[in-house]
Amino acid sequence: MSANGTDLVVVVRDGAVASVVFNRTDAMNALDVPTAAAFLAACEGIAADRSIRAVVIRGEGRAFGVGGDLAALRDGGATAAEELIRCMHEGIKLLVKLDAPVIAAVQGAVAGGSLSLVLACDLVVAAEGARFNLAYANVGASCDVSGSWSLPRIVGLRHAMEIALLSETFDAAEALRLGVVNRVVPEAGLQDEAFALARRLATGPTLAYGRMKRLTRSAFEHDLATHLDSERDAFKASTQTEDFQEAIAAFFAKRAPVFSGR
Repeated sequence: MSANGTDLVVVVRDGAVASVVFNRTDAMNALDVPTAAAFLAACEGIAADRSIRAVVIRGEGRAFGVGGDLAALRDGGATAAEELIRCMHEGIKLLVKLDAPVIAAVQGAVAGGSLSLVLACDLVVAAEGARFNLAYANVGASCDVSGSWSLPRIVGLRHAMEIALLSETFDAAEALRLGVVNRVVPEAGLQDEAFALARRLATGPTLAYGRMKRLTRSAFEHDLATHLDSERDAFKASTQTEDFQEAIAAFFAKRAPVFSGR
């Protein structure tokens, strides 16, 4: 296992799994410009490394993250807001383009831009004590960090409006019911569950995962005929991969496939 990055955001490698760890624990991982810049740098490094086959995003301390740092935004004004958003948005663009699945592991407070980041991930594991609040309306702001794009796609329009406009806190059980998270586990088992999932995915057909991610995320923008064409093209491309050939060989040999991510 190896680690690198700034103190604010640390990237930890464990084989084919990379963790992006928010480490501003004294501020409950609030997002200021230096933290957002460190997040972008972490995403750039992961995007450039084809050996990474699963990503876990998590926060150290008692909270995954409370969203934007209001003191930093007060002091820095619109200039700080613009730079913070630029870094977070560029980082998310890189993450959603990855073939590697991206898993969020969340505990404690998950609010504002931190919740928006979670919504942009592919899978989410939450601790039982996690508490969620989109929070933007509480500070007189509209969404950023993809929240207004991801939320209605995950929970539907009516639930999205309620979560965004009322900005009420909801617990992990409600997050599971709404589809905001995939699994809820005791807090003591959060990291084990998230990393077991990541390690499982890291041994899977990474290129096929990437195609499935892109097809699923684009489904709401296409009519059926267009999407069928996209499915055809993606499947055809998949048949040219080493993983597809391995899976076919394993099927006929009656053994489990060993995927290489190629």
